[in-house]
Amino acid sequence: MGKRKVFAKTDLSVPQIEHSHDTAGNVVILPETIPPAKTTVEFGRNTTNLRKFDFTRWYDAGIDPITYACQRQIERFLANQDNAITSTTVTGYCTSGLRHFLDCCVLRATALGRELALADVNRDLIDGYLNHLTRLDVATCGQRAIYTHTKPVLLALGQRGLIPLVTSGDAATFPTNPFPNSNRKAKGETALSKRERQAFTVALRQAIKPIWADDAPLTPDLLACALLVVALHTGRNTTPLLEMGRNCLRPHPKDNTMFLVLWKRRGYTSSKVALRAEPDTERILESTPTVRTNVERLIRRVMSLTEPLDTEAPDDLRGRVWLYRIRGGPGVGRVTVLSAAMLVQATSRLVAEHGLTDSDGQPLRINVSRLRKTFANRIFELTDGDLATTAAALGNSQQVADQHYLAPSEAVRRNWRFMGEILVQELLTRTIGATYKDTPLGHCADSAYGQYAPKFEGATCMNFMNCVRCKHYAVTAEDLYKLFSFYFRVLAERSRMDKRRWAREYAHIPRLIDHYIVAEGLRRGTFKTAAVEAARERARTQPHPFWSVDLIDSLEVFA
Repeated sequence: MGKRKVFAKTDLSVPQIEHSHDTAGNVVILPETIPPAKTTVEFGRNTTNLRKFDFTRWYDAGIDPITYACQRQIERFLANQDNAITSTTVTGYCTSGLRHFLDCCVLRATALGRELALADVNRDLIDGYLNHLTRLDVATCGQRAIYTHTKPVLLALGQRGLIPLVTSGDAATFPTNPFPNSNRKAKGETALSKRERQAFTVALRQAIKPIWADDAPLTPDLLACALLVVALHTGRNTTPLLEMGRNCLRPHPKDNTMFLVLWKRRGYTSSKVALRAEPDTERILESTPTVRTNVERLIRRVMSLTEPLDTEAPDDLRGRVWLYRIRGGPGVGRVTVLSAAMLVQATSRLVAEHGLTDSDGQPLRINVSRLRKTFANRIFELTDGDLATTAAALGNSQQVADQHYLAPSEAVRRNWRFMGEILVQELLTRTIGATYKDTPLGHCADSAYGQYAPKFEGATCMNFMNCVRCKHYAVTAEDLYKLFSFYFRVLAERSRMDKRRWAREYAHIPRLIDHYIVAEGLRRGTFKTAAVEAARERARTQPHPFWSVDLIDSLEVFA
């Protein structure tokens, strides 16, 4: 007896686009289905304040098939079809993307004097849409955001065969890069300066004092200030903090330490940050950031105050930390949760009440993004410039942490300003390139009066053993061969002298070359990996004549 065939069940509740095909093979929406019985899409609870979106105004406007297809696609996203997309993202598709796209389609239909069909959604319409966005009073970055909230909906329709989708060539439905170099025009948030951070910390400390009282009032502003304290000390993002669960504190292997575990929607993963007590002078040497125990105590205090409200909260809000009871308005008495909008309002009130200002005397701009960058730069400062630890603390790759979170320090700015002054001077005197003199290890900015130079007229520094830690030393890609020749020459000394003496006098040199000079050059892109490996291998087999063992019997002459 043969094996029975098992038929997959179809969920009839999943929104479908009722359509057929004309003689040319184009998709045609069945007229009796437009408009649908319900033209409003319900988002449900999400991280925005929007709960629904109405497509009514784009029906009977000359674009009914496109409006209908877009509405049904949004409903499919909300039903977890086609892609795993959160309701917050779908909200953005409607309010930030389709709203502008459907307006553009109405204008196109009016100009053509006919109704648009799904077959009209092609490269010509997309180019017209991009041109339409340029006429809005929106910066380039805003135009890009609108477009990126529109494209996923149209792409999903194309992948399902409802609109013609051309994936390559000049006629590709979606241009490859419609906003070139737009990332250079975007101005991200900056970290708070030391003065701003200190003033903000003092204001926060005053604002959360009532939370420790026996009759602490659970207001949105008080909860928002507590959340800002957690954000400042942990560097977490807004949504994970707002959606913090009551099981967020987990045991840590170390004594007096807890993990704060938050769920990251976009990455479908959790992030951990360790909360523990430590002296102000202690350095952070772990891969996870650490903050003082009072942050853990603050979180536990908030949870104890909101615990009675948890049983009254709606089902989708149970288990949340930032709960409070509405004290006025239509929903008075109802239990709800702190939202992003409430956080913004409470932050603005905090800045106004405490008179927080920036260096220009303007009201200090505070948001969680700025606090995250402030946290990143503080970790970078405490770890003496350890990029790996900073990236791990943020939960980002080293490249993302370096490019998007770390701002140059004041010392770096001074160095760049100094280099700029030197370059201008050399251009004016036509002596460009004369600053650095060629040496057996690379280049030196001051071989007579440098950091380890003899410092008297006519003398030339020969103290090459200290070059790698001298502030006047510079290495270019062309110097790598000489640098690695010196590197292997130093390593060869291990077999020529007492091990303890080599460890004391020479062991730091290969370490500095590997972990600072070469690694930093690769990170900045000054050196290419292939060039580094080629120079290393050449120096190993055919060392530079200056560092040949036959030429120099002992390195002590340069010590």
